Amino acid sequence: MGIDALDGRLITLLDLEPRIGVLEASRRLGVARGTVQARLDRLRAGGVIRGFGPQVDPAALGYPVTAFATLEIKQGLGPQVRAHLAGVPEVLELHTTTGQGDMLCRLVARSNADLQRVIDKVVGFEGIVRAATAIVMENPVPLRIIPLVEQAAREQ
Repeated sequence: MGIDALDGRLITLLDLEPRIGVLEASRRLGVARGTVQARLDRLRAGGVIRGFGPQVDPAALGYPVTAFATLEIKQGLGPQVRAHLAGVPEVLELHTTTGQGDMLCRLVARSNADLQRVIDKVVGFEGIVRAATAIVMENPVPLRIIPLVEQAAREQ
């Protein structure tokens, strides 16, 4: 699904002010309320906007350590490994990958020592053969989508 300049402006506004109402968004964007609502409905139905929930910082919850673990799994056990990892609260994301490993996990922990507990929980499953972990030192470019939204809107 492509987006146009108005979609891009709407998404950017929602990113800056997630609690803004449709009426106020229409005023700020200079378009009718119905236009904003229709755009929101289309963007949600198309999967561009996946939700309006709060952005939660794991560090503020007491999990200041972030790490990435590359996992090698036993072939044919992918669904079971996925189910296992989905049950580990400290696994924030899981991606299947090509290359050296089969899966890449973003993990959080309460401390470096606690990270060992999390890793033990992750690899304590027969379908995981090996794990290589890298601790995040700094996050100079946090997850961001708006530059991509702006580019997609320009390319319409």
